[in-house]
Amino acid sequence: MAREQRLAEVFVELADTLVEEFDLVDFLQTLTERAVELIDADSAGLMLDDQRGQLKVVAYTDEPTRILELLELQNDEGPCLDCFATGTQLANIDLGAAQDRWPRFAAAATGAGYAVAHAVPMRLRRQVIGALNLFAHARTPLPDGELAVVQGLADIATIGLLHERAVRDQVVLAEQLQTALQSRILIEQSKGVLSARAGLDVSGAFQLMRTYARRTGQSLTTVAEEIVAGSIGPEQLREVAERR
Repeated sequence: MAREQRLAEVFVELADTLVEEFDLVDFLQTLTERAVELIDADSAGLMLDDQRGQLKVVAYTDEPTRILELLELQNDEGPCLDCFATGTQLANIDLGAAQDRWPRFAAAATGAGYAVAHAVPMRLRRQVIGALNLFAHARTPLPDGELAVVQGLADIATIGLLHERAVRDQVVLAEQLQTALQSRILIEQSKGVLSARAGLDVSGAFQLMRTYARRTGQSLTTVAEEIVAGSIGPEQLREVAERR
């Protein structure tokens, strides 16, 4: 019952795109984190089409996954790209046996300690806007039920994004995605700044920023701008993040 309740909570969370201050970067970050939380996977990354024919990395659960996703794009090979191109799932890919299919990507993924990969499309009917990649250290097949869960998460996120665009018809998806990509660059810069100032690793710096943003009702981009500008420092971020 606890798992069913958590699933219901997550689906509601991902359906909630029609808010005044919709934060696309945070929304997609939540999707990757919930996918890892709910199924037998260790990390996830997400790519979206920029509507100019190029996939871009817009969310990931950790730095090794970000590097793998970028490597996919640089070498034009990997599960996310194949999933996006076909609009179909790729499940239980044995990375150790994928050297012929994706030589550079498979070598990098296994070198990072991953044994299995999955990819599900961000798709509504015939429209594919991206793909969600998942990685696992253990060579354990993902059951059909868990694959259905992660596809459901991707589907409802896709519907939410496209619905949000339709409701706010003056905002074109291409512009929205471009803004998200620009925000991601700024967020990466602020993570490095905060990491150096606060003595944290980049993952810890990002979590501190995100908690602060949520508790103050600001977007991640706004918080990132303030960190880079020096308007807020580690002490202020921690003080707000530690409030109950």
